[in-house]
This record gives sequence, structure tokens and C-alpha cells, in this order.
Amino acid sequence: MIRITFLGTAAARPTVARNVSALTLQREGDLWLLDCGEGTQRQMMRYGTGFALRGILITHLHGDHVLGLTGLLRTLALQARTEPLPVYGPPGSTAVLEAMIHLGGRLSAFPVPVTEVEPGGRIRCDAEGYDIEAFQVRHGVSAVGYVLREHDRPGRFDVDRARELGIPEGPLFGRLHRGESIEVNGRTIHPDEIVGPARPGRSVAFSGDTRPSPSTVAAAQGAELLVHDATFCAEEADRARQTFHATAAEAARIAVQAGARRLVLTHVSARYSANATPLEREASVVFPGATVAHDGMVVEIGYPEDPPEGDPGPADARPEAGSEALDTSHHASPDS
Repeated sequence: MIRITFLGTAAARPTVARNVSALTLQREGDLWLLDCGEGTQRQMMRYGTGFALRGILITHLHGDHVLGLTGLLRTLALQARTEPLPVYGPPGSTAVLEAMIHLGGRLSAFPVPVTEVEPGGRIRCDAEGYDIEAFQVRHGVSAVGYVLREHDRPGRFDVDRARELGIPEGPLFGRLHRGESIEVNGRTIHPDEIVGPARPGRSVAFSGDTRPSPSTVAAAQGAELLVHDATFCAEEADRARQTFHATAAEAARIAVQAGARRLVLTHVSARYSANATPLEREASVVFPGATVAHDGMVVEIGYPEDPPEGDPGPADARPEAGSEALDTSHHASPDS
């Protein structure tokens, strides 16, 4: 299961209903934090994400995305963390991130290495079966988005066929599914006799703050979920251009071009904080089912069913809201 918990969904400054930018991304046992606006540590407590972080991914150095880093690290030190906690940021971010890490006294409880990730660079998690890749965005400063890409999964195992061939259930099943040939009753049985073609893994893309960008379209191709900046409605399009943000309609067009299965909008201007319906309505005209995130919202992504033969692909086969492939639950209302 992949689980995304939105910890802060406001643009620039917190409001009564929304904290500033942060979310957690959990894949199986790995927990990542994407951006760390002020107050993120309290939001993690409030929404029960836990603090067992594998790493922190920073999209850019604007204050509403990083000012919570110092406090979070101090909290982890007080909790007796000893494992290293890597922090990844865009090109040119090392000096600022290291200063924030050691603000208030040098942090010595656990190592916090800082790594700059160039667009196209990857954070490899091969043992866990996925990578995280940075991609170029347009925000007027050094900034990247991130996409989690799972490796291909083994094909479906045909249990009935295996039994027909006299293969005893147990370790031999596992060897075949891992791609090994086996011998049964003097006959060599190859994996492709039992196991179907490899199935693509899931991907989840996060734009961070950005204008619409072809690189976001490329990064989010066929993604199960695209989380995109939608700071303004179309009536504020000039303001969006001036501040290097996107409107809800622009974000929706990016999702359509990428063939993403789902779109969740975030980084909401204070003018829509209490009522984000205009953003959602605008995006849904272009991308039906688009959703505006709120603090405490949880999105869970299971494995989608394999498309039937002849299926035109995810852009033309997005599941309806409420599909088992992606479950959205609300742990807190926007006004809580």
C-alpha cells in the first residue's frame, strides 16, 4: 500500500484551516517527508504519521517549505533517534539546509547528511523495489518535483497450470515466480510456462510549487496519482504567472496530458482556504474527479487491476472516485 497524508496544504502562510506545505509518503515500511513547513512536527503528531522517517525531500528553499526542519530534527533528537536521516534538496540548497539543521546548536544526536538532487537524478531504494526521481519544475528559483517509481512486479502466477504440471506447492512455486527454472519428475519447467509477463509498478508524482511544465507531464506519465500546485483559480491567472504558481485549470490540463489516474490539488491560497470549492470545480471541468487536499486528508493507493486486452491506457480508463485502486479518506475536516 502507498499512503499519502497531507500535513499542510496552504500556500505561503498558515491559516486557521490549513498549515503550510508538507506531506508524508509511506510505501510499505518506508516513510518519506516531502517538504517541511513550520509546524510540520505537530501535524505529524496530530495525524498519526509517526516519526520513523526514511528521508526528507525538499522541493525548494522558500520558507513555507523548509522552516519546520529545525524543530522537527530537534524533536527527533529528543526522541533518542540514532539512525541517519538524509535530507535531499534541489541544486544549490546544501548551505541553507545545513544551516537550518544546526540552527540553535550543532545537532549531534544522529547524522543528517544533505544531498543535492539534480533534475533526472535518482534516490535508489533497490532493495525495497522503487526509486525516487527528481524532475525540473518552474518556480523562479532552484526547485524540483519528485516522483516515486516502483520497479516492475513479477507477472501473475498461474496456480492451476502449475498443478497440472505436477509442481508441488511450496518453495518451487516461489523459485518459478522469482524467474528461476526448476526440474520436476525429470522435466525442466521454465518460468514463462507458469508466470505471465511483468506488470508495471505504481508511480506517484509531486510537483511542488511550479508553473505548468512539460517536465511535470513527462514525470507523471501514467501515474496513479499526481499532486500538483493549484494556488489560484483562473481569475488570478496573472498572479499565478507572476509568482510562478499554477491555477487549478492549468494543473488539471497537466494531469490530462500526463494520463494520470488521479489528481489532487494543494498549496491553496488563503483566499480559498475556508472554501476550496472554486478550485475543485474549475479543475473538474478539465479533469473529472479532481480533488483539493485539506490538512489530514489521506490517500491510499493499492495495485490497480491489470487493464484488459485492448485497453487504451490510463488516460482513457481512469477509475471512478471511490475505486478500490485509490481510496481517499478524510481524517479531519477542512474546518477542524
